[in-house]
Amino acid sequence: MLLYPAIDLMDGQVVRLERGLAAKKTVYSNDPVAMALKWQAAGADWIHLVDLDAAFEGKSRNLDVIREITKAVSVPCELGGGMRDAGSIELGLSSGVSRVIIGTKAAEPGFLAEAAGAFGPSRLAVGIDAKDGKVAVKGWVETMDLTALDLAREAVNTGIRTIIYTDIATDGMLQGPNLAAMTEMAAAVPCDLIASGGVSCPEDIRRLSKVPGIHGAIIGRALYEGRMPEDLTSILKG
Repeated sequence: MLLYPAIDLMDGQVVRLERGLAAKKTVYSNDPVAMALKWQAAGADWIHLVDLDAAFEGKSRNLDVIREITKAVSVPCELGGGMRDAGSIELGLSSGVSRVIIGTKAAEPGFLAEAAGAFGPSRLAVGIDAKDGKVAVKGWVETMDLTALDLAREAVNTGIRTIIYTDIATDGMLQGPNLAAMTEMAAAVPCDLIASGGVSCPEDIRRLSKVPGIHGAIIGRALYEGRMPEDLTSILKG
């Protein structure tokens, strides 16, 4: 299983939000490039970047630092936040990341098919945030009638093969991932499923690694609060 340390960016700083709420922000670093290099040295397989300014406001303030990160590290990076049209996707890909993550817009009929046709499905991932099995949008303040499983199936039908699944009830809470939801999603769609939300300790990673179909796990707050070993590769050894 692949490990994806998360770097959430706001005003050029590395931050973490509790349940996606900007009002519950903790700043962990003013040097995102150094943080990316730190996680690479610790054994990251990918760096998971989130542009929170773009996500909340529709306009990025972090593209320059994202470019610096992708130039500095040798592991691939992915970028989410504000991917709402072809222009933002193109701008994101121009920053040097290997793929961008489409979130809220993935639920709009036809958008994923158009994006996959324009940019190629291998350069796209779909981020599905769910609350009680329903898709959550607009900064997690609204839920749709659309289920997470149905949206995942639609994404796979467009050729996209990477889905990042976040249980918003556990994100940033250090209470462990929602294994039942992750297991259900992994069984439902043939894709590379990346689990996100709730990882609090190495044992959470090991539990996720035992679920058939889970390709990787995003690690956020647990890293920044010292709950993970310095050598991330040791988590899955033995």
